[in-house]
Amino acid sequence: MEETDAIRNELQCRLSIDDIRSLAGRMPTEVLFEAIYDSDSQVARNAAWVLTHKPKSAIAHIPQERLIDYALTTPDSSLRRLTLSLIERQGIAQEDIRTDFLDFCLGHMVMLEEPTGVQSLCMKLAHSMCSHFPELEHEFRQTLGLMHSEHYKPGLKHLIKKYNKEPNHE
Repeated sequence: MEETDAIRNELQCRLSIDDIRSLAGRMPTEVLFEAIYDSDSQVARNAAWVLTHKPKSAIAHIPQERLIDYALTTPDSSLRRLTLSLIERQGIAQEDIRTDFLDFCLGHMVMLEEPTGVQSLCMKLAHSMCSHFPELEHEFRQTLGLMHSEHYKPGLKHLIKKYNKEPNHE
C-alpha cells in the first residue's frame, strides 16, 4: 500500500516528458494501470501517459477488455486518447474484435467535436479491425467516404488520403 501511495503522490504533480520517461522506467505497469481509474483526474491522466511510454512488452499484459471498456466510457478526452493509444500499441487480434468498440471507432473517427488525436486513433483502430473482413472493410471505406477532408485538421486529412489510396480488397 505504501508503494501505491508513493506512486500516486508522484502522479499528482505536473510532469514533464523527462519525468514521464523516468517514471515509465521505474513504476510497475500493474500499479500504473490501476491508477488510470483514480478519482483524481490528474493522477489518472499521468498514469495513462506514463503507460504510453512503457515498452510494448510491458503493456502487452494489460487487460485489453478493460482498456476498451474504459475508452468507451470515459468522459475525459485526454484519457480516451491515451487509452486508445495503448490499445493501438497492443494491437487487436482478429478473434478479439468487439463490435461495440468497432462501432465506437467508426463513429468517433468522423466526429468533428472529438480532438484530432482521438479521431486519428479511432481511424487507425477501425482500419486495423476492418482489414480482416471484406464486409467490414467495405463499411470502413463507406465511413471514410463520408469524411470530407476540408472539415478536418491536417493530420486527419493525411490519414484520410492514405486510407483512400490503399487498394480495395473487395
